[in-house]
Amino acid sequence: MKRLACATIIYSTLCCSSLCAQEKTNAPDSTGGRDITLSEAIALARTQSVDAAVALNELKTAYWQYRTFRAELLPEINFTGTLPSFRRSYNSYQNSDGSYSFVRNNVLSLSGELSIDQNIWFTGGKLSVTSSLDFYRQLGRDRTRQLMSVPIGLELTQPIFGVNTLKWDRRIEPVKYAEAKAAFISATEEVTLTAIGYFFNLLLAKENLATARQNKANAERLYEVAKAKREMGQISENDLLQLKLNALQGKADVTTAESSLKANMFQLRAFLGLSDQKELNPILPSYVPTVNIAYEDVLEKALERNSFAQNIRRRQLEADYDVAIANGNLRSINLFASVGYSGENTSLSAVYQDLLDNQIVEVGVTIPILDWGKRRGQVKVAESNREVTRSRIRQEQMNFSQNIFLLVANFNNQAQQLEIAAEADTIAQQRYNTSVETFMIGKISTLDLNDAQRSKDEARQQHITELYSYWNYFYQIRSLTLWDFERNTELEADFEDIVRR
Repeated sequence: MKRLACATIIYSTLCCSSLCAQEKTNAPDSTGGRDITLSEAIALARTQSVDAAVALNELKTAYWQYRTFRAELLPEINFTGTLPSFRRSYNSYQNSDGSYSFVRNNVLSLSGELSIDQNIWFTGGKLSVTSSLDFYRQLGRDRTRQLMSVPIGLELTQPIFGVNTLKWDRRIEPVKYAEAKAAFISATEEVTLTAIGYFFNLLLAKENLATARQNKANAERLYEVAKAKREMGQISENDLLQLKLNALQGKADVTTAESSLKANMFQLRAFLGLSDQKELNPILPSYVPTVNIAYEDVLEKALERNSFAQNIRRRQLEADYDVAIANGNLRSINLFASVGYSGENTSLSAVYQDLLDNQIVEVGVTIPILDWGKRRGQVKVAESNREVTRSRIRQEQMNFSQNIFLLVANFNNQAQQLEIAAEADTIAQQRYNTSVETFMIGKISTLDLNDAQRSKDEARQQHITELYSYWNYFYQIRSLTLWDFERNTELEADFEDIVRR
């Protein structure tokens, strides 16, 4: 009778525990949370995250720098004026005998100049067409006025033997902008990588919490069963105490898992820019892109489209530019020429009549006679820096190719790793369920049961980790190549529309 009563207690405990667990599993979410998929998290990260905003502003900066460079090649219309200038003061004046006296100056003047300026990129000079008018009125007792006009003038400023900055800018600036555009797309993919990391951290924390709760419920259920079996003398006191410790540890694991879930949820919510306090329920992705990628294809697209290729080209040009500047500083000759007409009179209508020739030609020369090798040393420094840059670029290219090779190899192997992890997760869960049933009938010890539980938990974590690695490798390759291998299309963006947002 005693054994029958104990068996009845065990059966009732199992049924009750199973029913409670089923009710908890099927209970609706009372926290007011929202489900979030991986694709939704990626979309939110690309539009609302701080990292996406930083990438956008960096693109805008590069865009307007490029627009500024383009404007340097176009004609520019400027007006310079002094409207007016009033002077009432004493100035020193040297007399014919060499002595000085102070003369009172009381004058009102106005001046204005309109110019059309055009940079000449192929020579590095500047050509200007100007027209100006100056007006002076002497105040006080001798009230006189004077006007001077330059109806049209042509001015040329041209450095000779110096570095042509505009010509170098025409070579460097387009490369810089192309680098910035490629870097923006790569940064968008890197935002995706960060979102994937936060998403899977939350997903793993969610699974750990679910596992901890399941283990806690199982440990408590097994402890209740063990107490009944102890009364029947079917297990030892040591096994009973071990199961009690398992039940206590289960409670502690649930508390730890809940804290980890809240921390990871806060990280993901903050990164995605979600202001509401609703709990996020990440959904385990049931789909992964199944593609096999060749190393040669990835390397070719990366060298063609990645910002790294543009970065190398820009640094090579900038190193050559520094050498050109140093060579140009060895000697400097500047030419200034101005031709046109000027008129002078007391009335506005007459100042544009009887015009006189107005020509100015200046040639300025700066040639060092003795500088103790300073400028020659600057050339050698620039040339040495250029060689250092070239050496670093060669090493970076080797590292870039090697990293791509390892990344592609890891990605192609990850599909098999993910398949193995998924199967191991299923098997470990089945083994644990079997171990629980076997323990109930006294065929295995608590040590075997604990080992099955640990294997189940590790297999579940490994499955999620391998799934994260697969997505992480996939988007790393996208970030490097700016190519979607799943759809076999390039990653593009309407930059003109983006910078105007």
